[in-house]
Amino acid sequence: MPLLPSKHKAPFYLFNGHLQTIIPSLFRQVEGVQYERERLLTPDDDFIDADWSIVGSNTLLILSHGLEGDTGRPYITGMVKAFNTEGIDALAWNYRSCSGEPNKLLRSYHLGASDDLDFVVRHALATKRYKTVYLVGFSAGGNITLKYLGEDPQQVPKQIKRATVFSTPIDLKSSALKISKIYTQRFLRTLGRKLEQKQQMYPGEIDLSGYSLSWSFPEFDNRYTAPIHGFKDAAEYYARSSSKQFLKNIQVPTLLVNAKNDPFLAPECYPIEEARDNPNFYLEMPEQGGHVGFAVDFRKDRYYSEERAVKFLLEEK
Repeated sequence: MPLLPSKHKAPFYLFNGHLQTIIPSLFRQVEGVQYERERLLTPDDDFIDADWSIVGSNTLLILSHGLEGDTGRPYITGMVKAFNTEGIDALAWNYRSCSGEPNKLLRSYHLGASDDLDFVVRHALATKRYKTVYLVGFSAGGNITLKYLGEDPQQVPKQIKRATVFSTPIDLKSSALKISKIYTQRFLRTLGRKLEQKQQMYPGEIDLSGYSLSWSFPEFDNRYTAPIHGFKDAAEYYARSSSKQFLKNIQVPTLLVNAKNDPFLAPECYPIEEARDNPNFYLEMPEQGGHVGFAVDFRKDRYYSEERAVKFLLEEK
């Protein structure tokens, strides 16, 4: 019964889920991480930009960021720094269109793009010959990671030993309906700019008439995400891409940490039964933490997500 108790408590000055989400996102700064970028050419004539932080290890951590994030986000660089300190190499990859340059194809990324994660994993293994690989994902990257581990577990490389994901919308439909317009507008603003770039690259392929920051995610996904990426509509996109259905198949020890006060997550994103039924799938639900927050002491740059990932991936072998 891998339901784990949680010791995490947010600092008193971050007294609700919104503050626990917003303050680290806006104000955290991580120093000391230096990347070496590599452009990976994909089989479909596109590219993925990946950032290495190498300390000379035969063990690698591969990190997947959140929606409209990138490898420079502090939750990514903080995790990279934590594992580099433990003597572990890190590879953080930017989803298509997220590295600061538009990708070449009309498609970009979506929350079920586990094929791109598989490509990155196999490239890393072929390039550096790592003996052990760990996976960490945040939010959208958590869903991609869980889907990857569970949709075809026999094809997961044997070098992948453990995984940890945080703040993960494992049921995409319910989370798309739950997230408030305050957060949705922020995402739709950057997604809209990317669609404008694609409209210039592919005239006639994208119709931006009537585009509105007041849309819900289902409205946006129904008009753009789904058809651009080969889904009939948002309902099919959510159904096929949600990782919840694949949790029962995961065969490597995997920890999901979803805070109960996460403003992005609906009740369907707390998979208690799945954790009880699969001995390889662990669930931790701290009362606090927000969405990709988990500050222990913001002023001292201490974060539970990093401490927990190090402990689960490295110490509990």
